[in-house]
Amino acid sequence: MISEATKSRFAREVAKFPSDQKQSAVMACLSIVQQELGYVSTESEKVVADYLDMPQIAVHEVTTFYNMYNQAPIGRFKLNVCTNLPCQLRDGAKALKHLEHKLGIAMNETTTDGLFTLQQSECLGACADSPVMLVNDRTMCSFMSNEKLDQLVDGLRASSALPAEAK
Repeated sequence: MISEATKSRFAREVAKFPSDQKQSAVMACLSIVQQELGYVSTESEKVVADYLDMPQIAVHEVTTFYNMYNQAPIGRFKLNVCTNLPCQLRDGAKALKHLEHKLGIAMNETTTDGLFTLQQSECLGACADSPVMLVNDRTMCSFMSNEKLDQLVDGLRASSALPAEAK
């Protein structure tokens, strides 16, 4: 399930910490698993726990605490909309509802074409720019009006239809 190359990457991360603190590499190891598999399964949590000599529940707590770890396969584009109170006061919940309607899915679902997974997120640290969202755990989008949300979704959908050599 986890390749030897992945375990070699684990070893490089563990080497960054004192030998009695190798559990400090848990987040890096989970990120490596997700890069290889696309998500962190219960089975891969066990592999990480065994590798780091820590209880599986401790690894599971990390996986479930941070929304950057996917616990099941997701769409090509993960859209996390901040719905924490400051963003809700500035239309964060409305942005989430708009995306649910536009994509035809509810929060925590994936579109039937496998392109989009929609999630809510806790504070993204950009309250003054709300409503805000994070695309694929990497790209922050601010001041997301309905028009900007539509442009984003339409642009991502169009980019996924391009031939590989055009991307």
